[in-house]
Amino acid sequence: MNKYTRMSEEWDRWLDASLDKGCRTQDIVAAMVAAHYDPAYAERTVAERQAQRLQPAAAAKPGPYRYGTPTIRHRDNVIETSDRVVRVTMRIEQPVIAVLDDVFAPEECDAVIALARARLQPSATLSPTTGENQVREHRTSEGAFLDDAGDPLLKRLNGRIAEIMNQPVAHGEALHVLHYQVGAEYKPHHDYFDPANPGFAATLKRGGQRVATLIVYLNDVEEAGDTIFPKLGLSIVPKQGRAVYFEYVNGDGQLDEASLHGGAPVARGEKWVATKWVRQGVFR
Repeated sequence: MNKYTRMSEEWDRWLDASLDKGCRTQDIVAAMVAAHYDPAYAERTVAERQAQRLQPAAAAKPGPYRYGTPTIRHRDNVIETSDRVVRVTMRIEQPVIAVLDDVFAPEECDAVIALARARLQPSATLSPTTGENQVREHRTSEGAFLDDAGDPLLKRLNGRIAEIMNQPVAHGEALHVLHYQVGAEYKPHHDYFDPANPGFAATLKRGGQRVATLIVYLNDVEEAGDTIFPKLGLSIVPKQGRAVYFEYVNGDGQLDEASLHGGAPVARGEKWVATKWVRQGVFR
């Protein structure tokens, strides 16, 4: 039997929980090896996670949010990836937002929907106080995380997304597909984790802060379901293959409150989106 050299989400949570409980390193490694993880990989993974936990979180500099050079190639009219040309149709400098067309081909959108459909669960959010996943009334969609292990389509799409966002593939969380039926919405929120909330401590150890988001629309919505930015009065209409990109953390660790956004209720039809969140470091 081949030894595992990649952590599943379940084992990733188990590792954090074991370290939180103060379990001995050798016992954690032994448990992973017994579960068919490669011994060298297990030792390295536990050591790296322990090292991350010893690093103090960098304090953000005080004062108003300072905008620097966007990570995305924001001023280009097109973004050429290894396998596709993406068109920039709109951009805002402050906050950093770009609307992109032709991110996914129609057949790729349909294939991602098909992969996610059987895995959908009620969408949850992370509690800022306890760190537990919770289903709340402000988020009424269904969702599924798609791990790209062994799936050539997802590997190709994740590689393309990394090129578009100008970020390493390893910094991205698993592609998250959301399904909104009539009336479903996601009320305005921020994608970053406020480090002042104790419930976010564990997820911040898994790769640092989220720094940018790409939302790809997988279908045309019959009516409404726009992505909204309330502080800007901006509303983006879903269109199959289109995406909206935005950044919200600068080099000083400041968090951009102007990135507040949400998904307006679907009035007719349904809405499918694929979301990619990117961290400051390697996401584990």
